[in-house]
Amino acid sequence: MEDGENLGSLTKVVHLLVLSGTWGMQMWVTFASGFLLFRGLPRHTFGLVQSKLFPFYFHISMGCAFVNLCILASQHSWAQLTYWEASQLCLLLLNLTLATINARWLEPRTTAAMWALQMVEKERGLGQEVPGSHQGPDPYRQLRGQDPKYNALRQTFFHYHGLSSLCNLGCLLSNGFCLIGLALGLRSL
Repeated sequence: MEDGENLGSLTKVVHLLVLSGTWGMQMWVTFASGFLLFRGLPRHTFGLVQSKLFPFYFHISMGCAFVNLCILASQHSWAQLTYWEASQLCLLLLNLTLATINARWLEPRTTAAMWALQMVEKERGLGQEVPGSHQGPDPYRQLRGQDPKYNALRQTFFHYHGLSSLCNLGCLLSNGFCLIGLALGLRSL
């Protein structure tokens, strides 16, 4: 095997490892850790953990998307791209764009809105309970009804959180489709 073939094989291995590692991380953060932490931690502790975890998560996703796009773009002649190769490049570009929006724009705004919400909640003695543990009327619903500022902050938080979740889901799907394409392109297992 020539050195060029070794370099090409190594590049393919790195591409597969980065892509599958990123997808695994995205699956864990999206579908496992968030739900486990939300159900087991007091509300404000959960917010603190997420505020520390998400910046790293989104920046790692962004870095991996960049690496994957660079590897794939450098492996193909632009004039002779197949439909699937062009689709994969588009998916990885979409992934990079969504991860960058999440890391650089949505996450800081979501976290800032969360801190503002928590400040109002702390003033009312809320935030140390585990979600779903209170009996009787929902104190957060009462607070929303009594405090228009809190209600506006909550809407801002959920606006940014929802957009961030959609971007994250887009990254997860684009990486998943790229992995499916790689799996379908395997000659043997």
